[in-house]
Amino acid sequence: MSVEKQSLRAIRHDTLAAVDLGSNSFHLQIGRVVDEQIYLLDSLREPVRLGGGFTRDGRLDRATQLRALEALGRFGERLRGFPRGAVRAVGTNALRVAKNADQFLVEAREALGFPIEVIFGREEARLIHLGVSHSLPPSTDKRLVIDIGGGSTEFIIGTGHVPELMESLAMGSVSWSQRFFADGRIEKANFKRAEVAAANELQRIVKDYRRAGWAQAVGSSGTAKSLAAILEANGWSETGITSEGLDRLRGHLVRTGDVSGLKMPGLREERLAILPGGLAIMSAILDGLKIEAMDVSDGALRQGVLYDLLGRVSHHDMREATVREFMRRYHVEAAQAERVHSLAARIHAGLGNEAAEQDVLLLQFAAALHEIGITIAHAGYHRHSAYIVSQADMPGFSRDEQARLANLVLAHRGRLSKLESLSARSDDWSLIFALRLAALFYLSRGDITAPPLSCRANETGFTVSLPRAWLDEHPLSEEALAGEAEEWRALGIRFDVRGLNEERARVLGV
Repeated sequence: MSVEKQSLRAIRHDTLAAVDLGSNSFHLQIGRVVDEQIYLLDSLREPVRLGGGFTRDGRLDRATQLRALEALGRFGERLRGFPRGAVRAVGTNALRVAKNADQFLVEAREALGFPIEVIFGREEARLIHLGVSHSLPPSTDKRLVIDIGGGSTEFIIGTGHVPELMESLAMGSVSWSQRFFADGRIEKANFKRAEVAAANELQRIVKDYRRAGWAQAVGSSGTAKSLAAILEANGWSETGITSEGLDRLRGHLVRTGDVSGLKMPGLREERLAILPGGLAIMSAILDGLKIEAMDVSDGALRQGVLYDLLGRVSHHDMREATVREFMRRYHVEAAQAERVHSLAARIHAGLGNEAAEQDVLLLQFAAALHEIGITIAHAGYHRHSAYIVSQADMPGFSRDEQARLANLVLAHRGRLSKLESLSARSDDWSLIFALRLAALFYLSRGDITAPPLSCRANETGFTVSLPRAWLDEHPLSEEALAGEAEEWRALGIRFDVRGLNEERARVLGV
């Protein structure tokens, strides 16, 4: 099936769930789908403070990991009985930067009972904008959405549900509070340092964002909502966040002198420790982008994940749109991509393994993108293709999905020795086998009939069966298959090519 057509996924779920593993809090949100809209049924929040649990060498400490696993276990209990396709869990900045994130995620996925994707900063920004835009009245005006999280801050300018400019900066309420207010002391000097550091981070985006312009500024997530609640409760703002109100709050914090002494209307105790860092970042943003007033939205990342998941199960998968755009941008020959995908899908289905829906999609995307590197150079184009896929912003794809996709594209031709680090038990071997074989048979790029073959997989490797007569008529293909067999055997994986006589081929339907 072509990526330019809708997927054959017909599964619909009336109830969807999103899990947001943020650097400050973990959130679970469950919603019911009614007429392409999502209505909240239930939500859980756990103040895990993942971003506050780093050791000096950049690893998550065990106490923080255990706190996170307990929270995920509670989420998993609530999600028991949900089908896999109705739940999406995403990790953000803390899991992007933690050196031991991969080891932790093994336990985390087991505790939750569902896969967990770590998403890139710009993908986080896209999902935040999707959640915020669905929570606001429709408008044709440009909006600037700012989301200060625990470890990063996302900036998006968009119209309606479509983002036009996205960026993620490595500053957040948890990381800034630890960096500049670690002892709880709040003084003019350290507050100034925190604001200057945030302003420096902003420098690389200020010019582009101010040039793009916006009609309304909107804050989302905990820091924005907390600051708005404090300003409104203390009479420093009629609604939302204002630069004047932040100045008054800053003055109050400095006069108090210590986080432990802060007691004021609108301030929740759980936000005490990270309030100074979030305030310093927000003050620098309003000053740098010349924002006088900011509205606050109830929408955030988790709502965006829900709507993105709704798109996936309603045949509006952002990943498919991204792949189509890459095909257009890199002038992919659609007919060749379709030929390779059609045969690769047939080979993979014939291997006898029950394939996950996401693996089937990944094979589809790899077939569509395996030749995008030809626009750079034909020699070694698969390496160029893999580099583009691994390094480019690909809306809709998680970090792990993008890495797997790049690996498939890299592996579709050339030496298999470059895959020695891939686990022998990985499901990706069958995807690689199917894609390599399909690409091999369509080396001529002609609109030829697919070869009459059958493929099988077992614990030791793969077997390809073809009519003996077909092999005799296609000596170049037979020679290429012999070379392919040597590549697999060098990795310790069997690859047998069987030439069947006419009667045996007829019996097997080959």
